[in-house]
Amino acid sequence: ERSLTCAKHCGKGFSWKCNMTAHLRIHTGEKPYRCSHCRKRFATNDGLKTHIRIHTGEKPYQCIHCTQSFSQRPLLAVHLRTHTGEMPYQCIHCGKRFIRKSPMIVHIRTHTGEKPYQCTHCSKSFVTNAILRSHLHTHTGEKPFHCQLCPMAFAHKSTLYRHVGNHKRAKPL
Repeated sequence: ERSLTCAKHCGKGFSWKCNMTAHLRIHTGEKPYRCSHCRKRFATNDGLKTHIRIHTGEKPYQCIHCTQSFSQRPLLAVHLRTHTGEMPYQCIHCGKRFIRKSPMIVHIRTHTGEKPYQCTHCSKSFVTNAILRSHLHTHTGEKPFHCQLCPMAFAHKSTLYRHVGNHKRAKPL
């Protein structure tokens, strides 16, 4: 029985008050739980606990097939597919299969031409948010990728990799 509802916002029903409270935070944006390591905020205590594992390195979810372990159960579930061969996501245009949903969505955009991430500085649009964020460095001048072998820094990770290759190919005098 779902006796509680999100009447003010969307009408979704809940059996437990704690679940409705967590749901309401989607609408209000409230994030009362704060990480003591980095100050990032979370809507739920479970979200905070999962995040803290980034700082502690805790990985309680162990693969039964190999030595890998994971900080979150869903990450383990996706990893297990590499052992079982399960590919539950399929492109509706060409039939290509995927272990995870997000790469399938990006792949489908190669068929549709959709580029939903638009730069606010220019008219360019991009297939993924990651590509947009990388593009934004061209406007901000930010160079977050630093060479460990010299003082140079780069706006794009790929440019850093190419630069590091130059160090490796350089012949000593």
